[in-house]
Amino acid sequence: MTIRILVVDDSPFMRKSLQKMLEAAPDLRVVATARDGIDALEKIQEHKPDIVTLDIEMPRMDGLTCLKKIMADHPMPVLMVSSLTQEGAQSTLEALSLGALDFIPKESSFASMSILQIQNDLQEKVRRLATSPRFHRTAQAATPSAPAPTQAPTPAFAPGRPAAPPKTPVPAGSGLGSSPQAELLLIGSSTGGPKALQDILPTLPANLPVPCLIVQHMPSTFTKPFADRLNGLCQVHVKEAEQGEPLKAGTVYIAPGGLHMTYGARGPKGCIELSPEPMSSLHRPSVDVLFMSVAELFRGQVLAGILTGMGSDGAKGMEQLKHKGAHTLAEAEETCVVYGMPRAAVERGCVDLIAPLPDIPGHLRRHFRI
Repeated sequence: MTIRILVVDDSPFMRKSLQKMLEAAPDLRVVATARDGIDALEKIQEHKPDIVTLDIEMPRMDGLTCLKKIMADHPMPVLMVSSLTQEGAQSTLEALSLGALDFIPKESSFASMSILQIQNDLQEKVRRLATSPRFHRTAQAATPSAPAPTQAPTPAFAPGRPAAPPKTPVPAGSGLGSSPQAELLLIGSSTGGPKALQDILPTLPANLPVPCLIVQHMPSTFTKPFADRLNGLCQVHVKEAEQGEPLKAGTVYIAPGGLHMTYGARGPKGCIELSPEPMSSLHRPSVDVLFMSVAELFRGQVLAGILTGMGSDGAKGMEQLKHKGAHTLAEAEETCVVYGMPRAAVERGCVDLIAPLPDIPGHLRRHFRI
């Protein structure tokens, strides 16, 4: 199957560069390019692309305005082309909340020392996003999901989504159950994660009885604006994690981009440890690195979740947590932007609960009895 792409950017050099990188793959074809948002909307009508790459800063009609019109009139996968500046981070986070599925950093697109890796990442993102479950459901499933109920508890397992049989023995259990003794909440996510977290975290009450550690794959210039944005939406306190700070109940710690976040055993509830090591990790921060540190050092009950994302980061760490008795959950395929990380965990047989995104807040409230 050939994926049809519309490239939107006001820079002729950028349009040509993206087209060259994309069409280096035989299954990707740029059917048109556009110089601004107005041009893009006309080209979408004319060429019916499978996916759009969209710049933010453009004359006549900027990327955010164009994105709103795309989502209102022609909902389709959109990959933002983003600056790594502070302003670029804010605009990109706004784009993700408006319906864009992911972003690529604009400056990096021309870094000669890593051009091949960037090209590979761009191609893979376009492939995955163009076939995202979010835009490829049945007509019935395509209607917006209702918010998670706030009263009646949700079932222990989402209907029709049993966890895969474990490859190795794991502690027995059925679903999450109510576990008031849980002392730590862990979440890992990647592609599609910013919007998923924006849906989940505001549902948590200020009296969340545990700390929450989150690894979201993001550049270093994005994680603090992302944490600040979530903090403005949430009752819990959300912040970018800092080296050595003690863990506190009711606080959500976002791993800073470019550093691994691990659990440290110092203090009453533990503390944050940040390090660039291991440098060999595919992602930094890494969900696996966080999960494995908790499996090694934490002595209390844990609830760990994996949300939407490409690849398999977090599956190995979740398996180790499960062997230590943790409760585990994964986002269901039908609500994932990319069903990669949750699938990898499910296939390892270490997931207690598979649930669509709108149901996850209800499971968290029930689990912590809040």
